[in-house]
Amino acid sequence: MTPAPLPLAVSLGDPAGIGPEIIAAAWARRDAEALAPFFVVGGAGIVASAAQSLGTSLPVERITNPSHAAQVFGRALPVLGLEDEPFRPGEPTENGARLSLHSLERATQLALEGEAGALVTAPIAKSELAKVGFDHPGQTEFLASACSLDQRDAVMMLAGPSLRAVPLTVHCALAEVPGRLSVELICHRARIVAQALQRDFGLERPRLAVCGLNPHAGEDGRFGDEEQRIIAPAIEALRDEGYDISGPHPGDALFTPRARTTFDAALAMYHDQALIPLKALDFDEGVNVTLGLPIVRTSPDHGTAFDIAGKAIADPGAMIAALRMAGEMAQRRARHG
Repeated sequence: MTPAPLPLAVSLGDPAGIGPEIIAAAWARRDAEALAPFFVVGGAGIVASAAQSLGTSLPVERITNPSHAAQVFGRALPVLGLEDEPFRPGEPTENGARLSLHSLERATQLALEGEAGALVTAPIAKSELAKVGFDHPGQTEFLASACSLDQRDAVMMLAGPSLRAVPLTVHCALAEVPGRLSVELICHRARIVAQALQRDFGLERPRLAVCGLNPHAGEDGRFGDEEQRIIAPAIEALRDEGYDISGPHPGDALFTPRARTTFDAALAMYHDQALIPLKALDFDEGVNVTLGLPIVRTSPDHGTAFDIAGKAIADPGAMIAALRMAGEMAQRRARHG
C-alpha cells in the first residue's frame, strides 16, 4: 500500500505582495479544487490579515510539526512557526524580506528532510531580498545551492494547460546568451527535462522541440550560425541517444496551436523566448517548476504584484495550479520512489 502523501510546504513570499492573499484564497477553495493538504511556513497573522483584506475570515491554526498539517487542513490553514510581521500590502520592508527569506529557507529544508512532500514558493521580491543577504539571481538558483547541485542541474520549466516551455539560459542579459549556449549545455538540460517529464509528469516517451536562437532559425546561416554550430549538433547527439527531439524550429512558429500538438515541452534559448508564449497563453494558470532537484518545487509564474496587493483583485489561479501540480508530482514520486 502506498503511504499517504506528506503535506506540501508553502513559503510565504514577500508579505507585502499578493502571496499571502493568494495562499488564503487557495485554502478557501481547497475542496472545490481538490488540493492536497498544505501548510505555510511563518506569517500566521499576515495570511489572516490578507484574507480580511479580501473580505473573508480565514481560520488559521499554528502547528509545531508538519505532520499535524493534514489533521488541521480541513478546518483551518495550518501555519508552522511563530514568525510574523505587521500586514502592509504594497509596502515592502526589510523585516518582511527577512521573514520571506526565513520562510523560503525553512520550507526548503523541510522538503529536503522528507518532512514535506513538496515545496511551493510564493512570489519573492529579489531586490528586497538582496538587501538582507540573498545573493542568488532567483529562487531556481537558490534551490540548486540548497540542494548542493551545480547551477546547470536545476532547470526552470514553465508549465500551463497549453504549453510547457524551458529557457536553457535564464537570468542573464540577452547579449550574453549566444556565448552561454553550447552543445553540452543543451544536451545536459534536455536530458534533465526528458527524465523529469517521465518521472514527475508520467510521460513514457516525452517529445521535445528545440527553438532556434535567431530569426527563421538562422536560415542556413544568413542570420547567425548558432543553429548550425551548436543547436543542430546537440539535437543530433540527443537523437543518437534515443530521445524524441526535433528542431531547431523558428521561435515565431513553434508556439502556434497546431505546432503545440507535436511536442510535450519546448526548449527555448533564452528567458523571454519561453516566458512570453507561456504567459500569453496561460498567465492565470502558469506554474514555474524546477526540474532536476531531489525535491518537488513549484511556484506561481508571476511576481509579487505590489501594486495590486490588498486590493482583492489578485487571481489565485496560478497558486492553485502550483499547489495542484506539486501534489500530483509528489504522488508520482511517492508511488515510484
